[in-house]
Amino acid sequence: MDGKNSLQITRTASGAYDDDGHAKRTGNLKSAVAHIITAVIGSGVLSLAWSTAQLGWIGGPLALLCCAIVTYVSSFLLSDCYRNPDPVTGKRNYSYMDAVRVNLGEKRTYVAGFLQFLTLYGTGTAYVITTATSLRAIMRSNCYHKEGHKAPCSYGGNWYMMMFGLVQIVMSFIPDLHNMTWVSIVAAIMSFTYSFIGLGLGIATVVQNGRIMGSVTGVETANGSDKIWLIFQALGDISFSYPYAILLLEIQDTLESPPPENQTMKKASMVAIFITTFFYLCCGCFGYAAFGNATPGNLLTGFGFYEPFWLIDLANVCIIIHLVGGYQIYSQPIYSTADRWCAKKYPNSGFVNDFHRVKLPLLPAFEINLFRFCFRTTYVISTTGLAILFPYFNQVLGVLGAINFWPLAIYFPVEMYFVQKKIGAWTRKWIVLRIFSFACFLVTMVGFVGSIEGIISEKISGKG
Repeated sequence: MDGKNSLQITRTASGAYDDDGHAKRTGNLKSAVAHIITAVIGSGVLSLAWSTAQLGWIGGPLALLCCAIVTYVSSFLLSDCYRNPDPVTGKRNYSYMDAVRVNLGEKRTYVAGFLQFLTLYGTGTAYVITTATSLRAIMRSNCYHKEGHKAPCSYGGNWYMMMFGLVQIVMSFIPDLHNMTWVSIVAAIMSFTYSFIGLGLGIATVVQNGRIMGSVTGVETANGSDKIWLIFQALGDISFSYPYAILLLEIQDTLESPPPENQTMKKASMVAIFITTFFYLCCGCFGYAAFGNATPGNLLTGFGFYEPFWLIDLANVCIIIHLVGGYQIYSQPIYSTADRWCAKKYPNSGFVNDFHRVKLPLLPAFEINLFRFCFRTTYVISTTGLAILFPYFNQVLGVLGAINFWPLAIYFPVEMYFVQKKIGAWTRKWIVLRIFSFACFLVTMVGFVGSIEGIISEKISGKG
């Protein structure tokens, strides 16, 4: 034991290792903001104009602002759970599930783990759908430019989903999140680019129209029940727009210390949420102002905009590049958990633990692990298959937003905060956070029910 302690001290003193014996973490405020923006500004931004249209000029922006505030509160609570029992000097929790296990016990860890992986898996599926939609939009945009806006330009999405799957199989061999800073930075730049293009096209259309479209109550429907379903679905879509609580501790685990990781993470969360909320309000509101009740479900692929066609093509190329990186950010926690679990379960298995050096023509030599190759390939194929089966953009986002929003972004962080800060029942802080949690639970339920109803309706009507 003494030898192990002296090794730990030597490692820490050398500056090459952190206090837990892991390689020195080098992440900072900028890299954390880049990781968060990559995780947050994903395909969700493209549905915000449609969501605003369902809720109207008061409800839409208000729902976005409320979701931003809720996300910041959640990230504030969660960032203190990275170390335990003390948020600055305690033992590190490397992942969301580690934090739940330490604070809430084994049973609730299984529930949190299942929901986390379900959300990560579902987000990967949503990214496959969105990428195919963007590839199809590029083809349609070029077709409309050549043949005219009335031309029957229709393209299937299945081939594009399979192409994206092939790219992801190759990308899946980046070792882990620590080696993905460049992917995050490229993805963050792409997300800014297509958000700006969507915003610019929205503003240009408003100026061209000479008036602001839309109404206080939003889209009118044939009957009250249809309106309620659409409002529920819109709330689900908006809650999908801030889905990074499940990745927060993994991102925090890349940060250097000092300064304390929780302080850096709180600053990064505030900066990233402020930037993304500004974009979201602009994209949602200008999209709705441009198209009013005719706002498409996906702002850059629903063909509210036809010209300039090259700019719409560029925006969709940026979406595709961003989602290639975003898919990996959401898949890596599943990959690393599978790797750790199997290495622990089968320590003597060559299939699980051995790396083989491979040299392909025109490429540098690289190492491959057979278990990783099989597991990650199967994972990508399954998300692609599910996307082909349910290619419904807005409805799938709504379901994912609901699954992620209350259980993972609110319930578990609040419960862990109670344990870590030793907050007693019926104290003022306990009551406020309980009311906060219950209100978010209601939003989750209506979003989930509305989106499931939407998927069933789309499947029955044979759309896709």
